[in-house]
Amino acid sequence: MPHVPPIILVSACLVGIACRYDGKIKTNPDCRQEIDRLGAIWIPFCPEQLGGLSTPREAADIVDGDGNDVLSGQARVINRNGVDVTNAFCLGAEQVLAIAGQQAVCAVFLKARSPSCAVSSPMGVTAAILARHGYQLREF
Repeated sequence: MPHVPPIILVSACLVGIACRYDGKIKTNPDCRQEIDRLGAIWIPFCPEQLGGLSTPREAADIVDGDGNDVLSGQARVINRNGVDVTNAFCLGAEQVLAIAGQQAVCAVFLKARSPSCAVSSPMGVTAAILARHGYQLREF
């Protein structure tokens, strides 16, 4: 049987796509090395863009909780101008989940310190929805 490479979803900003809130490119060399080491097929995504936000955009933070709290309606995502962008973050997270469901994804590589993608505290909205559905998450 032929070798089938693993499929990994990866935060687009980690692989050099200019989708960060500030529009800058900040490739993560450790992430790229891990993708190469695994010989993986990788699918880039940006949940904030998928949710309808532009690049560049105002930085945002989760207020009164984490991504799980946002998904359950107990916390909000507010940008630096005080605008509530919760719906965009939730829509983007749902879009990433849909992409993951259409592929044989073995892992999701996510951007640390992001209100969408952070795995560690506080967990982001996209990380939370993926964790709820059993995906293996790794933070870079």
